[in-house]
Amino acid sequence: MTIYELSDNLLEEWLTHCHQNFPGLLLERTLDSHKGSFGTVGIIGSTEGMSGAIVLAGTAALVNGCGKLWLGFCQDKLPLPFISERPELMLATADVLLKRKDITHWAVGCGMGTDQAAYDVLVTLLQVAKHQPLLLDADALNLLSLYPELSEHLSARLIPAILTPHPAEAARLLACSTDEIQANREEAALELAEKYFSRVVLKGHQSIIAAPDEALIINQSGNPGLATAGSGDVLSGMISSLLAQGIAADEAVAGAVWLHGAAADLLALNQIGPIGLCSGEIATAARFLRNVLIAA
Repeated sequence: MTIYELSDNLLEEWLTHCHQNFPGLLLERTLDSHKGSFGTVGIIGSTEGMSGAIVLAGTAALVNGCGKLWLGFCQDKLPLPFISERPELMLATADVLLKRKDITHWAVGCGMGTDQAAYDVLVTLLQVAKHQPLLLDADALNLLSLYPELSEHLSARLIPAILTPHPAEAARLLACSTDEIQANREEAALELAEKYFSRVVLKGHQSIIAAPDEALIINQSGNPGLATAGSGDVLSGMISSLLAQGIAADEAVAGAVWLHGAAADLLALNQIGPIGLCSGEIATAARFLRNVLIAA
């Protein structure tokens, strides 16, 4: 595992922040833990030409602590038999993965596309995962904006879904312009949460987390290094992973957003970014940071 330099003062500041806001991130694992203790995450997406999207999300989920990880590719056949750099990731086509009964937490949308096949997969998942934690990102959000009737599935859920739009996706969901979203990000996040009966992460500088009947959270961690391809996929994987580890949704979402940004800050402090930071580096830095915080 890469060792990053981190000052005692900053470590103490971050540790205090976690204790006050998401103590679930700091829980040590019991000696009798096993892979079943930390959930089985299923991530669906990656149409042809976008196979890396769910690999990034799945790797982020796995290295940040979930027990098992399945990737479901929205393709007729698997693009490769296994991920050579990460053979722990289990692979299936989306149609096959949707038939499994052992998935405890779902994420969908990264690189999925918005064609009829993607729509059919999303509708099936909304039905299959009606009573399970579910995160919608990227093209799942674009499909939601194209087919507003899909929101009926969200309003019927016992567990609110999690939506993670960037400003352009948020604009599509609210039928307005990106400039209008950016002009009042707090109001936009609240409107999204109310309209779609969901917990929302409006990504961007100082990402905003909103949920029905909860106070807004404005995240303070992160830097421009996060403006890189795949960064949102990594965040989706991290949120799903923390949920699968049994951390309550409010802490898991806010904690993952903060940890995602803090990992980028840690990388920048070690001259790995902000310029040229790669999204896969965020996941491993987040793993390092969480373990350091737990041990502190």
